Amino acid sequence: MSLDFSRSLPGGALPGSRMPVFGQQVVATGQPLAAQVGLEMLRRGGTAADAAVATAAALTVVEPTANGIGSDAFALTWDGEQLHGLNASGHSPSGLNVDRIRRDGMPRTGWDTVTVPGAVSGWVALWRAHGKLRFADLLAPAIELARNGFPVSPQCATGWKRSAAKYANFHSWMDTFTNNGRTPEIGQTWRLPDHAHTLEAIAKTEGEDFYQGEIAARISADAAKHGGAMTTDDLAEHTTLEETPLSVPFLDVLLHELPPNGQGIAALVAAGVLHRLDPASYDADDPQLLHLQIEAMKLGFADSAEHVADARHCLIDPAELVHPTRLDMLASKVDPSRAQPFIDETPAWSSTVYLCCGDAAGRAVSFIQSNYEGFGSGIVIPGTGIAMQNRGAGFINNPGHPNDIASAKRPYHTIIPGFTTKNGTPHMAFGVMGGPMQPQGHLQVLSRIVASHWDPQAAIDAPRWRVEGGLSVAIEPDMPISTCDALKSLGHAVTVAPQRDVSFGGGQAVVRMYDCWCGASDGRRDGAAICG
Repeated sequence: MSLDFSRSLPGGALPGSRMPVFGQQVVATGQPLAAQVGLEMLRRGGTAADAAVATAAALTVVEPTANGIGSDAFALTWDGEQLHGLNASGHSPSGLNVDRIRRDGMPRTGWDTVTVPGAVSGWVALWRAHGKLRFADLLAPAIELARNGFPVSPQCATGWKRSAAKYANFHSWMDTFTNNGRTPEIGQTWRLPDHAHTLEAIAKTEGEDFYQGEIAARISADAAKHGGAMTTDDLAEHTTLEETPLSVPFLDVLLHELPPNGQGIAALVAAGVLHRLDPASYDADDPQLLHLQIEAMKLGFADSAEHVADARHCLIDPAELVHPTRLDMLASKVDPSRAQPFIDETPAWSSTVYLCCGDAAGRAVSFIQSNYEGFGSGIVIPGTGIAMQNRGAGFINNPGHPNDIASAKRPYHTIIPGFTTKNGTPHMAFGVMGGPMQPQGHLQVLSRIVASHWDPQAAIDAPRWRVEGGLSVAIEPDMPISTCDALKSLGHAVTVAPQRDVSFGGGQAVVRMYDCWCGASDGRRDGAAICG
């Protein structure tokens, strides 16, 4: 594969850009300590899946502000011959009081927002299908980090301090994640002993304790004590889903995303529409190309808002949404000369961790894991370190809509791993974290790499736009003023963000080149791509 690396070389580098890395095996994620854990598994002879599980477990320790043992997860895995999809999100409790929530509204914190955490089941399923090392060995580094401590990275420390105000009334959260009300400072070593004990139990039982053992009993007991609906039956009935990814052509690659209940369909529709608008004929920073991308993204969001839900409740086969004839029709709606209000608003912003890795045998994993909003619901199971996600907040109160609030149902998820293949071989595992920025980030990074042949580091570091509903578009402050003016002339209501930050997403990518991997990590986050 041929890419233009001039933008990452001295004299051509983008502001804040760094060099991509190259190696027979690469791990990229938003926290360097976790990336090192994954690379160590590869050095021991593990597969990309082994590296992904070890990295994901470590991230629950070193970046608890965006994920945890109580998270959900999704993955796309190239096993050397084909691509596999994994949905490790959980359903709402069977006894959820839907009538009360309809009356009072879905809160953002508390037990009503908690669905069965799927991340642990995802680790086990990914390892059993594609791993080689012992499961306990994969979790050992995370256990060590939790027990012996780790220096807290800058963005994590900032998010942790912000969370202390949000969760001040959640006593178990305060007991677990603060020291007498104080959160860690940047660079301060922090220990999570309860977390270590829980990971040990998960490692010893290969996850069974979380869903059918003592951990499950403690989760259920805490729910009962505080008016929550989750029971041991809810946890025991949880299953991970093996998914067949959906795909659309984008120039000479296929973009693959998971089907609902995640919003991958938004990225697929947007990429399918842009594919029909000749993106390769424009320079990567041409305002006309950005306009076409923005309009395509709005159409993708319109579909996800209407159709994304638990697959059992979808009113239309998601494959129909990306049928070539339908994408032709959607592309015909795009006016090259004028912005249009295809959507009213985009989903709420959220916190996430993402990782991707490639091994020496050419296998690769794209993996994403999230609490949804920061530490999630605020519920922490006493003595376990388990912060329960608040994914139930992804439901909407709209009877008849496929994503309407219900019991025993998976909600709309924002988190999506991305993957591209070329001529039946792996091309790129990639993702961009951050709620509604995820499909937008997928489209922008994909376009720069595939249509404009940028290297992945430059593509990830480049300034981004973010659609916000109606004609509103936010852009990062390092985007040229001339671009802003050109977008305004096309009818976009442009707002320049005060700073370049994670509200525009945080991406990682590993791209297959010849017989090695090229890795990239977003400067908007604390992470790194490392190789061996």
